[in-house]
Formats: sequence, C-alpha cells, structure tokens
Amino acid sequence: MSTATLRDENERLKALLTQTQAALSEHQAALATSEEARRRLEVILGELRREKFGAKSEKLRPDQYHLPLEDVEIAQGVLDAAQEKAAAIIQGRSRGGSDRSCHRNRGRLPAHLPRVERIIEPASTLCRCGCGGAMTKIGEDVSERLDVIPAQWRVLVTRRPKYVCRSCSGAVVQALAPERVVPGGLPTEAAIAQVIVSKFGDHTPFYRQAEIYARQGIRLDRATLGNWSGRACFHLQPVGDRMHRHLAAADRLFMDETTAPVLDPGRGATKKGYFWAIVSDDRGHGGPGPPIVLFRYAPGRSGAFAEQFLDGCNGRFLQCDAYDGYKRLTGVVRPQGPWTLVYCWSHLRRRFVKLVRNSESPIAEATVRQIAQLYAIEATVRGSSPDIRLAARKEHSLPIVAALKPWFEKQLSMISSGSTLAEDIRYALNHWPGLTRFLDDGRLELDTNPVENAIRPICLTRKNALFAGHEIGAENWALLASIVATCKLLWLPPVVQEVSEPMCR
Repeated sequence: MSTATLRDENERLKALLTQTQAALSEHQAALATSEEARRRLEVILGELRREKFGAKSEKLRPDQYHLPLEDVEIAQGVLDAAQEKAAAIIQGRSRGGSDRSCHRNRGRLPAHLPRVERIIEPASTLCRCGCGGAMTKIGEDVSERLDVIPAQWRVLVTRRPKYVCRSCSGAVVQALAPERVVPGGLPTEAAIAQVIVSKFGDHTPFYRQAEIYARQGIRLDRATLGNWSGRACFHLQPVGDRMHRHLAAADRLFMDETTAPVLDPGRGATKKGYFWAIVSDDRGHGGPGPPIVLFRYAPGRSGAFAEQFLDGCNGRFLQCDAYDGYKRLTGVVRPQGPWTLVYCWSHLRRRFVKLVRNSESPIAEATVRQIAQLYAIEATVRGSSPDIRLAARKEHSLPIVAALKPWFEKQLSMISSGSTLAEDIRYALNHWPGLTRFLDDGRLELDTNPVENAIRPICLTRKNALFAGHEIGAENWALLASIVATCKLLWLPPVVQEVSEPMCR
C-alpha cells in the first residue's frame, strides 16, 4: 500500500473519529438533559408528597419532628394516676393528701382570674392527747388549681317601668328602650360577638355552632346566626374605616393575598376570589403605632387590585413577595413617589429548604445556613430602635449579604442552567435589590411574616367553612376577620363582656 493511500486512510479515520466524538458529545448532552429532567420530576414528585403527607415546618433540625404525640401523653397520664394510687395505698394516705406530684405546667396561674377559696378544716380542732384543749392555728398549706365554669347562656330580662302622676293628667314617663343590633330580636351584643369570634377567631362555622348551642336547648339555625353577623357587620363598618385610616398613615406596609372560594350559583360550583391582606406592624422596631390587619376581597389576583386597595395610603415601602402583580406599584404616580418594594428572605429561604429536603444539595444547605445567620442577627435586635437595628445590620448582616451574591454567581456558572437549583439562584439574583433594602432602613423587616401570620387564620376558617356564599358575603367575611385578627394582635378580648350603654350609631 502506497504512502498516499495510507495518508488518505488516516485522514478518513480521523474524520470518522471526529464525527464519532461529536455524536458522543451530542448523546452525552442529551443524556445530561434527560437526567436533569428526571431529577426535576423527582423533586416535583417529592414536593407533592411532602405537601400532601409531610410536615409543614421548614426547620432543619430533625429532632424537632419527633414531638410527643397526644395519645402518648394520655397513656402517660393513666400510668401516673395508677402509680400515685398505688403509692397512696402503700403509704396509707389518701390520694389527694400530697401536692408533691409532678406538675407539667409550673408557675402561678394568671392574676386576673377570680379566686374562689375553699377552706378544708380537720374533723376536730380539739387536742387528741386527752386534755381536750382547743388547738391553735400555726400555718397553712395553700395550693391553686385551674377550674372552669362551662359556658352558659343566660336570658337578659329588661324591664322598663312606666310612671304617671296621680294628681294630674300628665304624660306617662318611661325610659327609652336601648338600641339593639337586631331590633326586636333575641341576641345581645355579647351573644353576637360570641358567634362572630367563634367563626372568625376559632374557625367554627355556623352549622357547628348551631349544634353546640342545641346541646343547651337553644335552637338557632345557621341562617339566623348569619343574619346576626351581617347586622353586626353593618354597625362595625366605621371600625373598618378607622383601621384603614391608620393604615393610610403608616410609612411601611405589608401585603399578601390568599384564595377565597366563592359560591357561583349559575354554575353550581365555586369560583376563585382572593383575600388581600394589608398589615401595619411596627413592633419589630419599637414603633408607637398599633398593629392592624385589614382584609379586602377581590374577584382576582391582578396587581390592579393591589393598587386599588393601597389608593390613599401615604407609605413609601411595601413589604411583599416577588409576585409580578406588585411590580406595577413601582410605576404608580403619587405625591410621595411610587412604592418601593421590599422582598422577603423567608420566601427565598423556603426555596432552598425544599431543595435540601428533596435532593440534599450541599449548595442549598449552605445557602440556608447563611440565611439563618441573618435571622440570628435580627433576633438580637428585635424590638430595638431603627438606629440600633440599622447599626447591627451594617456591622454583621452586610458582610454576609455582600459575600452571598458573588457566591451565588459562581455557583450558577458551575451547575446546569436547567436545574431547580439554578432557577432558585436566578430568583435570588433577579430580586437582589429588593432583598437587600432592609440594610438601608432599620424600620424594614427581613421578611413578610407579619402578614403571612395574619393570613393563616383566614386559611383555617376557609378550610372549615368551605366557601363564601357570594361576593358580598366575602366582603363581610373580610371585615369581620379584620377586626378579630387585629384584636388578637393587640391582645384585646374581642368578645363583648357586658353592654350597659346604647350602641353608637
């Protein structure tokens, strides 16, 4: 074989090798893409399983998932009682003769609770030695136990005597009847408040309340309870307006939204509405303003509703999640300028927590630990003045945040661009200005937890009540839930204890 033939054969083989290597590279790329798609599907499946069956806590410590079950505590209580009885028989004393048994909840009971004293005297206070002399008290043992009087309905009877002068034919004198929420109806204001708080504070729908009241012989159907609540809602509207005026004056607000199923009679099904929550809470930086929660109903989730509900508010900062609907607020023309959006580190952290659970990614775990350091710093200055908070953030949080961004960029260049991890890192980098604004103002919070905590009771009520009857009912639901939630934040009892004055118009 000639040299030219060998050279041609060599070139052909080189070309074939190059072609084979190119095909191998294509197959490897396709395999990598397929493998990444498989991992993404596994992550999605894991998230669905966790949402359906798993724990909702985002804490990383595994020992926190092994909390004692209530059934175990019940069994332990039975065992404790049996042991105490056996010990009493062996020692020859009564079961209640000692207060040295184990107490789970130590500490004095609240001082505001009424005390009812019961004095237990010996059968005889005469000396038993035979002299028969009267014994002298030298001390006493005092114990406090928690007692309860079951909730009891009562009938409030109002009498209005009539007076007339026997000496002349003057007019009859009688006190005016007090104004009522339900004219000529059965309930007092306290009874209506109890119905409202049971539904919107304790998440007990009207039909369950009707069953509870029936056990005391009080027959009230769910329609009656709903009518009472609606009448109260009419009289409470000025309270909602006053709450809105307080929110309008706040310089920083929180906002979030959650679904609100509403009955759609024409289709025989429910349609999806939304409760928008607006919160003002300055307790984190020791502000003087009272915490307020205001819910508003809207038939959709468009950012136009956020703009509508914030119309007239004078604040500059809005703490929210990264939902695109809020971005239109940055272009709203107002005398004080457009809204400045402050994004939530809790939402960012949640993404990487899911990755740690589903894929055990070391990059995601490192990210969660870095964010945990930010929260640890915030815990040390919670409730302090804005200046103290800002100084602590500049000294401790700023170096962590400054190092985190280039670290994100480096990791992004080293991992697959189609992975869930890459998507989460891009989410962080795309919203970096809003995530880091807490470093510029001590009044801002690290997350939107105040509004998320306020929304949680709405979700529980929605789960038990299933849906609102119509859109007007959803608006009333929002108002009553706002008042009950705000009372909880203020540590005020929302139930009316006694009404001695006529209602204010």
